Amino acid sequence: MTGRQFLLLSCLSAMVLLCMLREGTGATVGSRQPAGEETQEAENRQKLRADELRREYYEEQRNEFENFVEEQKDEQEERSREAVEQWRQWHYDGLYPSYLYNRHHI
Repeated sequence: MTGRQFLLLSCLSAMVLLCMLREGTGATVGSRQPAGEETQEAENRQKLRADELRREYYEEQRNEFENFVEEQKDEQEERSREAVEQWRQWHYDGLYPSYLYNRHHI
């Protein structure tokens, strides 16, 4: 998780640096937009990127949790199946066919 935070922090700092460089060159050559609008656009881009990263993070966490729950369910089903099979083997005395064939017909 710290790697993800480091990536987010470096992306944000790079974006801020690029915005500052862009503002500096715009002031020398001649600005197309007022500085307030450029900073607002930069902030909006940063917010959108942060929202996207947050969305990806939570989607990944949800997928991991769903996989974990499915594995737990599969393991429980396997343990239950093994327990039923052991019970059947223990209680089968070998004299009669299995319970499906030992039904009384009226």
